[in-house]
Amino acid sequence: MVQQSTFSRTTPDEAKLLARASLGDPDAIASLYDLYASRIYSYIYRRTNDPITAEDLTGQVFLRMIEALRSGKGWRTSFSGWLYRIAHNLVVDLYRKRSQVNYTPLDDTPHIASGADDPYKVAASRLDNDVLLRAINQLTDEQAQVVTLRFLEGYSITEVADIMDKTDGAIKALQYRGVASLRRIMSSYAI
Repeated sequence: MVQQSTFSRTTPDEAKLLARASLGDPDAIASLYDLYASRIYSYIYRRTNDPITAEDLTGQVFLRMIEALRSGKGWRTSFSGWLYRIAHNLVVDLYRKRSQVNYTPLDDTPHIASGADDPYKVAASRLDNDVLLRAINQLTDEQAQVVTLRFLEGYSITEVADIMDKTDGAIKALQYRGVASLRRIMSSYAI
């Protein structure tokens, strides 16, 4: 039987949806997709920098969710963390197949400059984002995942620990080493 999530962002309504989805309720499955798809897509997109790949892998995450729920398998501690783990594994598999690293954008949508935007500031911001993304892609896989989840997705240490199935201390250490590496890498990009 599937366990109820202890993830701090899971509401009682979501827990009810999860119980119904584990019984095969298509409306509950659709509601879970609506609740989590944009976050999973955003995470995958930031790791792949390819909207088509991100859409495909997001769909695969939810297909795996449905298969696991049907077979009585599921998450151990955190439903959202379990979905991110599936997404992470799919991205890792993709990179293994491609054997290459892509740069990822910081935001999900392109910046549309208004008349009030200073074109120099817009260009500098995009350059800064590019430098940061290149630096993140030079981190170890775990460090890049922690930095992405903590600073780009906004999750807490405990939430990232749940997602990555690690202790809070391990996440703090990965974050510390990742941020230190980012400083070192980005200082080499200094103009």
